[in-house]
Amino acid sequence: MEPAIALENVSFSYTRHKVLDDVTLTVPKGDFAMVVGPNGGGKTTLIKLILGLFTPTSGQISLFGKKPDSAWSRVGYMPQYTHVDMAFPVSVLDVVLMGRLEHSRGWRYTKADQEAAHHALSEVGLSDKAKRPFSSLSGGQRQRALIARALCGNPELLLMDEPTANVDPAAEASIFELLSELNSRMTILVVSHDLGFVSKVVKSVICVNRKVLVHPTSNLNGTLINEIYGGDLRMVRHDHRCSHEGHCINDNLRLR
Repeated sequence: MEPAIALENVSFSYTRHKVLDDVTLTVPKGDFAMVVGPNGGGKTTLIKLILGLFTPTSGQISLFGKKPDSAWSRVGYMPQYTHVDMAFPVSVLDVVLMGRLEHSRGWRYTKADQEAAHHALSEVGLSDKAKRPFSSLSGGQRQRALIARALCGNPELLLMDEPTANVDPAAEASIFELLSELNSRMTILVVSHDLGFVSKVVKSVICVNRKVLVHPTSNLNGTLINEIYGGDLRMVRHDHRCSHEGHCINDNLRLR
């Protein structure tokens, strides 16, 4: 089987500054992988190379055995930052329909486009919000609407750059529960800093800091995290109480 994503000896530089160096990486179909690493380590650059938005300085990239720009119709993408003028009168459905531009004919959305958008909204639990202004949604609902936009084209590969940025823990948990369900039919690659939480649903961790290494989630420990981020970090426990003796039972950890 062709892997969903394959990079072979890929390097990328901005002028003289090398961001990624000799990266060889394979993401098999059906994987749920998380990309982690320090700011400036090359995580977003890696995603944009996979999408074909950047051209590697050297090396080869393929999606499902094809060049990235030949596989766009099979990919859904949610960027890290989506700049929206909240005064612009756009509905939630309008935003989601943008995910059909690769499939639409001309400048008019077809009945099939409308059905795909409504189905995507149903999957993310926003069916009743379709006609509401996008600006009226909460932070977590906006993230779900943007996920629906990425799902609208019925992708086989979903790429997401910090999908839980600026949402509360409850919304974050809900989003990753949704992604875990979607993984039954598509390959998912997520950029995130939240190692402890996300490792419960992902299958592998891609560590990016100019070089790239892949680990199973079971290998995550303090030593590895130190190597990824290049310094000591504190792990904070959530959703439990310590006993009077100070012993903590629950191992649900988050990186802070």
